[in-house]
Amino acid sequence: MSGNRVKNTLARTTLVVSLAAGLAATLQGCVLALAGAAGGGALVATDRRTLGAQTEDREIQVKALSQINDNVPDASHVNVAVFNRRVLITGEVPSDTYKQKAEAVVRNINNVNAIINELAVAPASAFSSRTNDTYLEGRVKSALIAEKGISANYFKVVSERSNIYLMGLVTADEGNRGADVASRVPGVAQVVKVFQYIQPQEAAAANAAAASSASAPGASQPPSEEATTGAVPDSSVSSRPLETQAPAPVTNSTSVQPGNPKASQ
Repeated sequence: MSGNRVKNTLARTTLVVSLAAGLAATLQGCVLALAGAAGGGALVATDRRTLGAQTEDREIQVKALSQINDNVPDASHVNVAVFNRRVLITGEVPSDTYKQKAEAVVRNINNVNAIINELAVAPASAFSSRTNDTYLEGRVKSALIAEKGISANYFKVVSERSNIYLMGLVTADEGNRGADVASRVPGVAQVVKVFQYIQPQEAAAANAAAASSASAPGASQPPSEEATTGAVPDSSVSSRPLETQAPAPVTNSTSVQPGNPKASQ
């Protein structure tokens, strides 16, 4: 990986870590309050993916980002998000050739079931744009947490150039409600749904399985990526209602392509 891309990646990571650190006091109060309401039990995030899928998602993400960066120019800016073996590629590359190259690289990674190629053929985004994207991700997650009737843990939020991409294993109703919430967050230009839809009975079964796995004696569940990358209220809005905007456009991604689960490494 080039020095420039390493610096950019570290800068984005530092922003996220700084945000999380700044919210520690607020989070501690929230966790204690929730734990008390549950009779002293531990607060456990619900993830509808199997433990195997969560582990594979992390492996796919590391491989995809590393291999893509080895195959595109230094002037590129590429992000990779993975949920339930579905890979979302966002960012900017200099030409359509490199956009297709990035997709081909991911297709050769084992266990990838689908690829959503949302790369833009454009100059790499400015640092200020990436900072704003990190901020918007936090605001959208905060809004999802505040929304009654759905769980923020069902959604993976990705922001690129003020466009919000929503991933997750959700029912059609949950997906529509989550997209509507995201569309009303100030600064969001567009919401793109890249969900994997399941039936209500499947959602209930997945919730039960996740709860059972988390409560099993000696269970060791991988840390939730959402829990470590800002799935918490933004400190600037935690003490007051979130501002909203007129709904931004909501669309479905049209760039979903099949992966190649049996590809060799």
